[in-house]
Amino acid sequence: MNTTLFSEIQKLFERTYASVGVNLEDCLIDRQRCGQLSRLAGASARELSDLARTFLRTCDGRLYVGIYYSGWLIAQLEKHDPRRGLDDRNIRSLIMFIEEINHALHAALQFKKGVRELRGEAFARNLELQSQVDTYLVLLLFVAFFRQTQKVARTDRRWLRFHMFSRVAPDAYADPNLRGRYLETNELSASYTAYLDTLNGLRRVEEIRHFHALDYDEKKQRIKALGPPM
Repeated sequence: MNTTLFSEIQKLFERTYASVGVNLEDCLIDRQRCGQLSRLAGASARELSDLARTFLRTCDGRLYVGIYYSGWLIAQLEKHDPRRGLDDRNIRSLIMFIEEINHALHAALQFKKGVRELRGEAFARNLELQSQVDTYLVLLLFVAFFRQTQKVARTDRRWLRFHMFSRVAPDAYADPNLRGRYLETNELSASYTAYLDTLNGLRRVEEIRHFHALDYDEKKQRIKALGPPM
């Protein structure tokens, strides 16, 4: 049975953290539904990317998730399948693809832990920070897979870090809350992943599992305690 890129990434995250108990691929929505949910989300949602989005809602004690990918983004990943190689043609599309899966998965894990307030800014920043950290680590696995030595060179890391952490300009968002969210989480994730790069595989898994269990303020304190990257 052929597995999809989506399911492979979900399984990778679940092996690292915990199972959500559902196939998140069933949460994919079309463009029309994305438009409806975007209008319900309010004015600030208009500034978010039209290429990929995740929608979260709680009702009657249940969590509802909608994951949207534009036709263009899916076409790019089908044309330049990252499972055959990662390069400038598919890196940005893959980043967006992974991040939305990660948003949905960690929101579901938080909900299973009893978290019910999904609209708070701390919750949103926590999801964003976690997704950037996890996405960077997945990209490292993609790169290593295509290296004969299974090791990622320094030049590879620089290339990945450029695409991951140079995406947010200071004036990228008119909404000050969105601007602050993405600038702060981008800076924090860049610093934390630089620290993770210094750890061996086993120690890195232990660290990110501990990191995942922290709330947003605790994550910030953890990163700041590590000091600036060397």
